[in-house]
Amino acid sequence: MSGAVPFDDYVASLGRLTAIVDPTASTPEAEAITEAVASLEQLPDVDASSLAWWARHNAQSVHVLGLAVGLGQEKLKAALTTEFGSAGFVTLARRRPTELIAMLDEQFDLLRLLRVQRNRTYGLADVLIARAGPRATASGGQASGRKIEDEISAIATDLGLPHTQRSRFTGRQGRTAPADLIVPDADNASIVVAAKGFDSTGSKLTDAVREIEEMAEVRLPRQYVFAVIDGIGWHRRKADLKKIHSLWANDHIDGMYTLASLDQFRADLRDAATRLGLG
Repeated sequence: MSGAVPFDDYVASLGRLTAIVDPTASTPEAEAITEAVASLEQLPDVDASSLAWWARHNAQSVHVLGLAVGLGQEKLKAALTTEFGSAGFVTLARRRPTELIAMLDEQFDLLRLLRVQRNRTYGLADVLIARAGPRATASGGQASGRKIEDEISAIATDLGLPHTQRSRFTGRQGRTAPADLIVPDADNASIVVAAKGFDSTGSKLTDAVREIEEMAEVRLPRQYVFAVIDGIGWHRRKADLKKIHSLWANDHIDGMYTLASLDQFRADLRDAATRLGLG
C-alpha cells in the first residue's frame, strides 16, 4: 500500500469536479423551453380549454407548465403520480389533457400564475434570483459525487473485480457501515471504498467524514478500506478533511486518493485484491 502523503500536499491535489458553465449559453433544453413558451404566448387567451388544447398538441413540452408553477420535472412527476397513478406527463397530456390542466390549476393555481407571468416584464434581478434557487445547484452536486463513483467502478471493472455500489458491508461483531464500492459484494466484503466528491460545502461533508470513520471503526483485520475524496468544497472544510487524513496517517484506513492520484488507487486496489486472492 502507498504511504500517507503530507496533508498540505493532499489538499493541493484537490480539484474541481463540476464544470464551469456559462449561464448565458444556450442548450437544447433551453431552446426547447423557449419554443414552448413562444407557443404559449401565441394563445389568444389563457383558460382551461386553451391550455388543454395546447397540452394535447405540445405533449412533450408539458413540463413547462410545471415550471410555471415552480415544479421541476421530478416534483411534477410526483404530483402526477399522486393524482393519476402515473408520472408520464406526455401520455397524460395526449390522452387526458383536460384533467391534467384541471389538476394543475386546482392544486397549483396554474391559470392565474401563467397569466401573471405571460404579461410580466423581467429584469436581471429576476434572472439571478431564479438561478440562486435550489434547482440551479442540486443536479450539479449529484453529478460531482457520481463522477468519483463512476471512475472507481470503471477501475474495478477494468481489473476484473466483481463489485457492488452504494451499499453496506458487515464488519466486526456483525456491525455494518456504508460504502460506495464493495469488492466483491456486500455479504462478502473484502475491499470497501468511500467516494466523496463535493465542489460546494455544507453538512454533507461532515456526514462523509462520519461515514468513513464508521468504515474504519467496524472493519475487520482482513478488510481493506480506501477513500477517494476530491472537490474544491473541501478547501473550506479542511478540519473535516484532516480527520480523514489522520485515519490514513494512523493506518486506520489503507489509502486516500484524489482523482489526480487514481493511478495509485488502481495500483493499491490491484495489490489488495492480489493479497486477498481476488485477482
